[in-house]
Amino acid sequence: MFLRTSTYKSTGTYLDKIDRLKKEVETADAIVIGAGAGLSASAGMSYSGERFEKYFSDFHRKYGITDMYSGGFYPFDTLEEYWAWWSRHILVNRYEAGVGKPYTDLLELVKEKDYFVLTTNVDHQFQLAGFDKKRLFYTQGDYGLWQCSRPCHSKTYDNEEAVRKMVDEQKDMKISSEQIPRCPICGAPMNVNLRCDSTFVEDQGWHRAAEQYNDFIRRHENLHVLFLELGVGANTPVIIKYPFWRMTAKNPKAVYVCINQGEAFCPKEIESQSVCINGDINTVFEKILQRQE
Repeated sequence: MFLRTSTYKSTGTYLDKIDRLKKEVETADAIVIGAGAGLSASAGMSYSGERFEKYFSDFHRKYGITDMYSGGFYPFDTLEEYWAWWSRHILVNRYEAGVGKPYTDLLELVKEKDYFVLTTNVDHQFQLAGFDKKRLFYTQGDYGLWQCSRPCHSKTYDNEEAVRKMVDEQKDMKISSEQIPRCPICGAPMNVNLRCDSTFVEDQGWHRAAEQYNDFIRRHENLHVLFLELGVGANTPVIIKYPFWRMTAKNPKAVYVCINQGEAFCPKEIESQSVCINGDINTVFEKILQRQE
């Protein structure tokens, strides 16, 4: 429907756009939040630079890994090395990251509204910030869950206790062989529940959240809906960005808002219904809240 080259970056001053977004939040019948990695990046949860060096300088020296994202794809020779990396990665990004300010500010903005969150993030930030679990759909998995690597069954398992033990006891960037997590059904090694390939497990919780999201969209399809896209890049546009564009085009009452540092744009077909804010998400939320005081 939309041409890749037919994109629009909205005009108007930065503060005009802030005021327009504030008004849309206040007047919308429903808000659909689509969140990508840029939202957590705005919270300071960078996968590279100083934060990477703080937690993974030893992996950088030994393996040449330069950031947390690429480290997740490194071909470690053994499962002992693989899980030393992943246990540390999960710990710092899921269990000890703390709550990002953009998430708490976003909740403050929408807590009195009829909202739903669709996110490709896997770091649990929405729940840490206090968002209603029944209004969340984590499409790509959760760092806090394991699954069978084959997978022989569609169930996931909480991993916090095992992860903390792996981090506490690992030596020379290896865990002990006894700590390698294995499927309780078939004995195969476990994987983190992340959508990286066709083995991703969609468990009962995943399907329940998908049904709740689809029901929310159906119930509001002809109303004044604000599609609020936050920090969504080009890696997986078919999950949030393209559907938000299509739903906005189908509903003349809908408004599409994109907040993204350097990547805020929309198709020309919906430019009259759109607000594109090229800026830091954290700063945008702060300015909206200041204008509410």
